[in-house]
Order: sequence, then C-alpha cells, then structure tokens
Amino acid sequence: MNNDSPIAILVTGGAGYVGAHACKALAARGYLPVAYDNMVYGHREAVKWGPLEIGDIADHAALDAAIEKYRPQAVMHFAAFTYVGESVTDPGKYYRNNVAGTLSLLEAMRDHRIDRLVFSSTAATYGKPDSVPITEGAVKAPINPYGQSKWTAEQMIADFCAAHGLRAAALRYFNAAGADPDGEVGELHEPEAHLIPLAMQAVTGDGPPMTLFGDDYPTPDGTCIRDYIHVADLADAHLRAFDWLDGNSGAHAFNLGTGRGVSVRQVLDAVERVAGKPVPHSIGPRRAGDPAELFSDPSKANRELGWTPKISDLDTIVATAWAWHRREGAKNG
Repeated sequence: MNNDSPIAILVTGGAGYVGAHACKALAARGYLPVAYDNMVYGHREAVKWGPLEIGDIADHAALDAAIEKYRPQAVMHFAAFTYVGESVTDPGKYYRNNVAGTLSLLEAMRDHRIDRLVFSSTAATYGKPDSVPITEGAVKAPINPYGQSKWTAEQMIADFCAAHGLRAAALRYFNAAGADPDGEVGELHEPEAHLIPLAMQAVTGDGPPMTLFGDDYPTPDGTCIRDYIHVADLADAHLRAFDWLDGNSGAHAFNLGTGRGVSVRQVLDAVERVAGKPVPHSIGPRRAGDPAELFSDPSKANRELGWTPKISDLDTIVATAWAWHRREGAKNG
C-alpha cells in the first residue's frame, strides 16, 4: 500500500453485527477497515466501508496473506461464536473457534509486530454475580462454555501483552441491541436468539409468538432485568479504546453498558409502542441459569475512555431496530 493510503485496521468478524458497525465508525474516522470473516454467520452485504477478505482466524496462511496485503496497524477482534445454548451442547465448537482461533490471531499479531488489539468480550465472563451493578473487578465465574471461552481468550491476551508488548482492551458488552440510525446495517442473525428482533418478528408474523421465560422473578414486574446498549454506542467505544491504547500499555478490561436495567416486559412494551400492536407471547418456565438482574457499572469506561452511551435509551434502540426490521422485511417480501 502506498503512503497516501489510509491506515488499515483488521476487523475480524467484520461482516457480522457489531463488527460491521465498527467498520462504519472506522471509515468515518478515515481508516480502512479490512473485514476478515469466514462468512459462517457474516453477511456480504454488511461489508460496505472497506474490503472483505474471506478466511478463518484459525487459518494461518489466509490470515498471514491478509495481513501482508494490507499491513494493518491494529486489530479489532469480533470473530466468535456467540450462541450460549449451542455452547452448552457443543462446547468443542466454541473452544476451537473462540479460544484456539484467538490464539492463532495473537500469534499472527506477534509475528507481524501488530501491537494494538481491541477485543470484543462479554458480560458472560462474570456468570451469576453476587451483586449488581457489576464492576470489572467482580469474580469471573462463567456458567457456560461461551462465557468461559471469552474469559480464557482474555487471559491469553493478557499473557501476550506481558510477553510480547501487545497492548489490548477487552470490552465486556452487556446486551448489544438496535441498528445503525442511518439504516445501512443492522441485526441479522440466523438463527435469531435476541429478545428485540424476536419480539419484532412475532409482531410482523415473520416469526412465531414469543415465549417469555418466567414472570415470577424478584423484580418489579416479575421478568428478568438486563442492560441494553445500542450497537452504534458499542462501535464508538471500540474507537475510543483504540485511541486510548495509543498511550497505555498492557491488558485492560472495560464494561460497556448503560448502568441501568430494563425488564423483558419493558422491552415488549417498547416494541408494542413502535409497532402499534401487541407482541404475541406466552409465559414459559424460567430458563436454567438466568439471573434475575444483570446490569453494568460502566464508570471505568466513562472515566478512562471518555465514553458515554449517546443513543442507548430503550425507545431509540427499539425505534432503530424496528426501522431496520421493516426495511429488511420489505426487501425480502
């Protein structure tokens, strides 16, 4: 690449939900986001702001070739399998991809002397915490292989920082939600497992009626409480972490959430408001391992990264997701 070319950033999983939003944010800042994705869950149409290199993070030759072609100065690592239930029934798939794949990426970064990494981690590293809000120092006790795979990856990253001078930020998301406010990219999972799109599919008839897992929790309305964060705010946090690492060495972790909880019923009410009709649903039994409340203490990210969510109020999250869902429905109709 010539000297006039923009600085390249390798975005593993760049054809996926959060990765694509990060690519848009990087391009808006003048970087060249190189989406590196095996396309198992990625979508070619989500890659709009830079090139797409199809390859697996465990494929050393393909990864080396992509790095040599673009000479990226940093990596944003989103490539992972993320279905909690599947991780329980097929743990090998999750350890092979999320752990061994991350090791392959770290070795490639070491070999090519790429020293900045922003890692897409998860609040699932905490398991069922003793108290909320959850701080970064809370005990890590994952209750499923997905959470354990991400925590193991974080520990490997810290070891590579200590041994090889890598500088890294692990961003522990709570519940990513919403869609690009400009409508250019949104949430498209197959199969879909997230509450907001499932509720919208139930409203429009694109999916079955929802099952609400338990309405007898010790919460104000009996349903589980979670911390929803807009995907565009997550993308902004990745850029801020990338900038912050320029002046900070070692391995660091940050919670990304709003610091407040929203119940499942409140989410359904918000979907009903934007759709203008109720969400068809039934009440089912609790799911094993679902804590009553999970929400973050994001004060470290607020303080260190200068990051605060801008559009993560529930109504904005739901409105952007609804606009995206309607657009995709019209396109596929």
